[in-house]
Amino acid sequence: MTGYTMLRNGGVGNGGQTCMLRWSNRIRLTWLSFTLFIILVFFPLIAHYYLTTLDEADEAGKRIFGPRAGNELCEVKHVLDLCRIRESVSEELLQLEAKRQELNSEIAKLNLKIEACKKSIENAKQDLLQLKNVISQTEHSYKELMAQNQPKLSLPIRLLPEKDDAGLPPPKVIRGCRLHNCFDYSRCPLTSGFPVYVYDSDQFAFGSYLDPLVKQAFQATARANVYVTENADIACLYVILVGEIQEPVVLRPAELEKHLYSLPHWRTDGHNHVIINLSRKSDTQNLLYNISTGRAMVAQSTFYASQYRPGFDLVVSPLVHAMSEPNFMEIPPQVPVKRKYLFTFQGEKIESLRSSLQEARSFEEEMESDPPADYDDRIIATLKAVQDSKLDQVLVEFTCKNQPKPSLPTEWALCGEREDRLELLKLSTFALIITPGDPHLVISSGCATRLFEALEVGAVPVVLGEQVQLPYQDMLQWNEAALVVPKPRVTEVHFLLRSLSDSDLLAMRRQGRFLWETYFSTADSIFNTMLAMIRTRIQIPAAPIREEAAAEIPHRSGKAAGTDPNMADNGDLDLGPVETEPPYASPKYLRNFTLTVTDFYRSWNSAPGPFHLFPHTPFDPVLPSEAKFLGSGTGFRPIGGGAGGSGKEFQAALGGNVPREQFTVVMLTYEREEVLMNSLERLNGLPYLNKVVVVWNSPKLPSEDLLWPDIGVPIMVVRTEKNSLNNRFLPWNEIETEAILSIDDDAHLRHDEIMFGFRVWREARDRIVGFPGRYHAWDIPHQSWLYNSNYSCELSMVLTGAAFFHKIGCCSSESPSDLICIMPTCILT
Repeated sequence: MTGYTMLRNGGVGNGGQTCMLRWSNRIRLTWLSFTLFIILVFFPLIAHYYLTTLDEADEAGKRIFGPRAGNELCEVKHVLDLCRIRESVSEELLQLEAKRQELNSEIAKLNLKIEACKKSIENAKQDLLQLKNVISQTEHSYKELMAQNQPKLSLPIRLLPEKDDAGLPPPKVIRGCRLHNCFDYSRCPLTSGFPVYVYDSDQFAFGSYLDPLVKQAFQATARANVYVTENADIACLYVILVGEIQEPVVLRPAELEKHLYSLPHWRTDGHNHVIINLSRKSDTQNLLYNISTGRAMVAQSTFYASQYRPGFDLVVSPLVHAMSEPNFMEIPPQVPVKRKYLFTFQGEKIESLRSSLQEARSFEEEMESDPPADYDDRIIATLKAVQDSKLDQVLVEFTCKNQPKPSLPTEWALCGEREDRLELLKLSTFALIITPGDPHLVISSGCATRLFEALEVGAVPVVLGEQVQLPYQDMLQWNEAALVVPKPRVTEVHFLLRSLSDSDLLAMRRQGRFLWETYFSTADSIFNTMLAMIRTRIQIPAAPIREEAAAEIPHRSGKAAGTDPNMADNGDLDLGPVETEPPYASPKYLRNFTLTVTDFYRSWNSAPGPFHLFPHTPFDPVLPSEAKFLGSGTGFRPIGGGAGGSGKEFQAALGGNVPREQFTVVMLTYEREEVLMNSLERLNGLPYLNKVVVVWNSPKLPSEDLLWPDIGVPIMVVRTEKNSLNNRFLPWNEIETEAILSIDDDAHLRHDEIMFGFRVWREARDRIVGFPGRYHAWDIPHQSWLYNSNYSCELSMVLTGAAFFHKIGCCSSESPSDLICIMPTCILT
């Protein structure tokens, strides 16, 4: 306490101590600063020098911080990771450098290739330009050759009704009229389309005498005919109906002739006129007998030899079904081939009946005796002898149980009502038709009625009398549907009928059914056949087929469809190229103005039967000499189509004289969208495919969000008016190819199978070529059809669920029945 107090008081001793403390502090700070300077400056320099000079020793193993060989530095624990990273980066850099050099080499090679390709493209462009020039020159040369070989001709000069027909010289005898001297061809140029003017019978006095049913039927069918025109000035043909006359009216010949000559377009001699006398009864009056018809054609069922002008007049069938169609459900089936009676005949002829019955003898006596003068008497005796011999069950009656129908002199009158006669014919294998005893009567309504009824129920007609003129005889091959036997051979008739095989008999019955349905059955068929006869005679082509207007349903296309490997596995078979250019249509028929015998042949007996195709159109039946395409029931070769080929050449190039041809797929569907899409995708990459027409049978439209596959060709969806399987056969106007592949939406066909069917069809363009085959046969014990859908060695029909056929082999929707038939009418452009 005392020392402390002295310092506080500032004594002398206290001042010296203070200075010493201050000096001591200064020295301490200076030393500390110098020491820090030495440590911070000189020590690092000395350390650096030491470290740099330490490794200069002679022994390399004593180096501590200098660079070391190998991985000695990596043994240091804290730099091992850095060393590994360095080595990895070094390797990657080396690899990248190698890749860079490799890519540079490839780039150099590709640049060389690009230069070579550019040179090739330039050369190809030059070659293509040269080819285009060659093609252009070739097309120009072809057009020049066509112009030289097919010069444009001026159309024929058409005579108008008001002009004088002095250029047509009159024949010396009117009964000697033929087409060359009584028909004015100048009114019917090839390009005229065959216009027909039909007189209105009600505007003339004799119109009130006509049978109302005949008149109504004739007017109805005339209104619906495609050739009928209301412009009489341009008409090629003028048609007037004069009969049948209703009872008890009797039209005097002079009165009828006066009415005919007063027709507005008769022009003094009636050339290019057709006078029609349709009979509905067996005793129809021969109104036009002993009447001067001038140069007008006559169409009726009764002709005398002095009245009939061969090749000019028309023998027509009677109009049995006037205002209604026949009931096809009541028509008996064509099998079994043999029926209860071998042949039947019912009739009565007053003039020679009594003497014939008195002179009837046994069959053996008739064979040994001399022929009588009257063949009808010999016929009666022979037929009764065959019936009495009981070798076969036959039925012949020469006396009617009831009053016979009125008939012409020397003609065999019909017995009973029509229903009774049909019931007997349904039990008859053959139906005898005895022509009139008067040789001057070449055809009568009674004979025509017997022929009509026999064909209707499938009894094969046996006509006794070769002098008879059957309906449309100069066009139809009657020997393939009926037997025409001279009356002197009546004793050989029984042997002849027994000698026919079942196959020949069935073929004749089928052909008879075809003739009856196509040419005789209705008023439409009779009128259309008459016009077709005249049109064929004067060599004017048929009118174009009426195509069905397609109402398209809009749809969206989705992604491109893939190719099913199962569909494309064709082995070594070359299917052909997939079309890379726009689809092209089949060539139009340009040869329809020439009808030559070199373009058709007949093979009627080759009809396969259950699936033979009837050459019939709703408006124009086709006659044999004008047929271009036909079903298997007729066998005419097509005009304008390919003749086909065989062997490797046809396999490789599709052969035929239509080397460039495609086909259209018509696919029927009903509310099976997923199945339909799968089927459409399977068509992707199909060669020679033009387009796909999907027939949408459902009233419900497809879904709006449905994406349709893009298969490389157009897909058109067609809406139908009703749900019918027959819609697949309609000739849609969107179909531009001759060939059609009709296929169901669930059918699975490989591309090679389709190509094989296409090639086969091109060799038989008049046939159906299909894949699903069936077998049918007549079951005798059960009296019914046996149908087998299982695979077997025997096939008798082909279904159209997957089949090729021709476009014009399809019936129009205007067909009176819902049956599908094949039309051999060619398309005219």
